[in-house]
Amino acid sequence: MAPNGDVLLSTQGAVCDGGGAPPFSRSSFSAGGGRKAETQSMTGLQRAMSDLSFELSKEDAAAGCGKLPAVSEVQEARCECCGMSEEFTPAYIRRVREKFAGRWICGLCSEAVKEEMEKKGSRKEDAINAHMSACSRFSRFGRTHPVLYQAEAMREILRKCSSCSWDERRRRLPPAAGKKGGIARTSSCFPAITR
Repeated sequence: MAPNGDVLLSTQGAVCDGGGAPPFSRSSFSAGGGRKAETQSMTGLQRAMSDLSFELSKEDAAAGCGKLPAVSEVQEARCECCGMSEEFTPAYIRRVREKFAGRWICGLCSEAVKEEMEKKGSRKEDAINAHMSACSRFSRFGRTHPVLYQAEAMREILRKCSSCSWDERRRRLPPAAGKKGGIARTSSCFPAITR
């Protein structure tokens, strides 16, 4: 017998049990009626499945009428701020241009423009111009000399901080009304929490 309990057929037409037992003739096995009836039912089942799949494929072909959905063309668009380019459909490019005053702006730059509008409360056109100038400044100087660009940014931060007078900076700091809730040292090694 085979591992799963089935009986194997030999190449001469005799039935072997796979365990070295004497082979049975095909006629003696089929006379018992086991294998022949099983193969006939399997072929009938296979025919029914084949006919069913043929009918289903014929219905699908009739329903689809052989027409495929239209494939939209793609175009490459380059961001006018940062210079990044990607492929988009013409309809999407048109919607973005309408939204940003005729300029193609990528998703990252559009988020930066929204942040600029919220931060300064300016119009969309002013925010676009501010972002485009920042991008062009970075492209000219920042990409080629990143260390110098960082030094320039630090200088700009210092310039903004130094433009405020000392009194203005002191007003921005929260008032320190005595030291409340701090940790003080006692004569022992353990800190004591003061109230």
